[in-house]
Formats: sequence, structure tokens, C-alpha cells
Amino acid sequence: MNTVVIAWRYLWSRPLSTVLNLLLLGLGLASMTFVLLMNERLQRAFDRDLAGIDVVIGAKGSPLQLILAGVFHIDVPPGNIPLAEVRKLQAHPQVAQLIPLSLGDNFRGFRIVGTTADYVQHYQARLGVGALWSAPMQAVAGAQVADRTGLRPGDRFVGSHGLGGGGHAHEQAPYVLTGVLAPCGCVLDRLILTSTESVWQVHEEMHAGTDGLDAADREALAADREVTIALIRYNTPLAAVTFPRRVNADTTMQAAAPAVEITRLLGLLGVGARVLEGVGLVLLLTAGLGVFMALWSAIRERRSDLALLRMLGAPPGRLVALLLAEALWLAVLATVAGIAAGQALATLVGYALQAERSITLAAGLWPPQLAAVPALALLVAVLAALLPAWSVYRADVALLSDER
Repeated sequence: MNTVVIAWRYLWSRPLSTVLNLLLLGLGLASMTFVLLMNERLQRAFDRDLAGIDVVIGAKGSPLQLILAGVFHIDVPPGNIPLAEVRKLQAHPQVAQLIPLSLGDNFRGFRIVGTTADYVQHYQARLGVGALWSAPMQAVAGAQVADRTGLRPGDRFVGSHGLGGGGHAHEQAPYVLTGVLAPCGCVLDRLILTSTESVWQVHEEMHAGTDGLDAADREALAADREVTIALIRYNTPLAAVTFPRRVNADTTMQAAAPAVEITRLLGLLGVGARVLEGVGLVLLLTAGLGVFMALWSAIRERRSDLALLRMLGAPPGRLVALLLAEALWLAVLATVAGIAAGQALATLVGYALQAERSITLAAGLWPPQLAAVPALALLVAVLAALLPAWSVYRADVALLSDER
């Protein structure tokens, strides 16, 4: 009979032991798979949303908070910055493009962002239906926003004050939805975009009260207008050395370099990843010992079978191959289960982040590093089978027959 088939039958002749070994080995491999997938998905998400953004300008505070609020929209910005100062930066010879963002309101928990059409073009987003805004108080919804809220072109909606749900509703200034963006897998999927003038108008109307604003009041408000964040792309790599330093030293604003802050964030997350990797390695070590004990006890239980095979002409190498095949069956089954479990867990985490309106993770990734998972499983299985296989190879058929 084929060695692989015999090994399969031997493996399931002890179902409880086999299932326990598969569980331990599969959990270890699932942990390793999850860490590799999450590292890759987070890195791709950060690279995707940060592409083309060299520096983020905002109010003084935490640089990391500024990046998370201005690029990924998962934190509260430290404050606003004067529009006049932003326009000076826009005219700076080292600035190739400046995209202003004005935050402060939400619709059912989804942020309303005042900006320009350059923001849509920056992420190469396309319209699914409708058109971009062409006047104040018109808006465009991201794909996730439209899916969760049911907004469609032509609908009217009212924003609420604050970046989370439950704030004061701006009933005096409703928006009209003109379009819905096609899914892009980027931060725009969970935003409502409108013109910067719309955000100013909403908050000026809020402060106007029932008496309205006269010309002098409107002129004063226009002079004090602010934006929340400015996303800047340099026109020369040398600007990365001098531009942030000048902004931080000579203005009331701060400049945060996304590459520096995200590297620091990934370093903080890396502590948890290393802990999980350590847990996975401990589980793999435990599983390897379990496989070793199972094979060693199997030799003692099957001495009569092994002796019969030898007397029928099976060479020692055939018996060694039988034990190795049994260990490799465990490795293959655990690899399939571990990778499937790791992928499922990473997908669930992605859905959970999406449900919390957090960063969007790409699904279905198979990074090259994932090849280490089956290689690790095979290594553990082979190492666990070496001593039992050597014992069988060196055993005398007469002794096996005597113990029978």
C-alpha cells in the first residue's frame, strides 16, 4: 500500500491525539499568519493614504495626532490655523500643492470635510453616480458613507457639530448631495466632502442666531476664517529638510512629517506584534513536542506492525518514510487550518475597524512573507519526527519481532 495512505490511516488511528496536535500547531501558525497579514495590511493602508503627502500642517500639539486626524481621520485635530497663514504657505516656492481641510461636523458619525476638488483628484477617486459639488452647501459622499446611511444624489441632510455623533444639528444650513464616489479603498470612502466655503457658511450661520449677520459682521468673520489642516506636497526633495523647521520655528503652526510619525506608530504597534509572535512560537514549540511524543508513543504501539512490514521486505528507509509522512500530514493539515484561521481573524479585524469608521484595510492579501508559515510548519514536523525516525531506522527486526 502507498506510504502516504498508510501514514494517513495511522494518523487518524489516534483521533484525539491528532486533533490536539493539530489544534496546537494550527494556533501557532494562525498567530504567525495574523501578525504577517496585519503588518502587511497596515503598511499598505498607511502607504495608500499617505501617498503624495510630504508634510501635514496644523495647530501646535502632537504631531502624531495631527497625522491621524488630518490624513486618516481617526483622531481629533489639535485645533484650527488661520487661513491667511495657509495662503502664505501655498505661495511658498517649495510648495507644489496645498490641499486645505476644514473639519468640525459629522453626519451620523461620518466626518464632513471642507476641501477642494484637488483632494478627490489626489486619491484618483472616481464618481460612482452624480457629480462633484459646484457651489456651497453641496456635498459628495464616499462609498462607505452612502452604503451605511442610504444617501443618494438629490438627498438633503443636516450635519451635526463635532466629529462624533450626538452634537448640535445645524438645521439652518442643510446640505444637498450631488454625487457618490466609487469605492477606492482609501480614506475618502468614509468621508463626506464639500467645499471649504460650505463649512464656513454653516458655522457663520450658527453664530448669526435669529437676527442674522450684517455686512460688517460678515466682513469680520471673513477676515478671521480658518482651516483645520493643510496637506502639502513639495516640489523638491530638499524642502523636507528646511520647510518643516521653518514652519515650526517661525509660525504659530506645526509641521508633521508623515513618514516619521507613522514609523514611530508602527514601532509602538510592533511591541504587540512581537508579543503575539512570541505566543505563536511558544505554541509551535509546544506543538512540536506534542508531535514528538505522539510519534514516539506510536512507535511503541506499532512495534508489531513495524516488525511485520520488515519481515515482508520493507527496508528501514520505508519505515522512516512512514513516520515522516505522518508528521508531514500533520504539518499540511495544520498549515491549511492555521492560514485559514489567520486570514479569517485578519478579515474580522478589518471589518471591525471599518465598522468603527477607522482605517480601511485591504482584504485578500497574500504577502510573500506568508510562505514562511508552511515552511515553519514543515520544519517543526520534521524536527519532531527525526528522533523517532532514527529509532525506527536503527531498530533490529529481531527485537521488534520479540516485542511483538
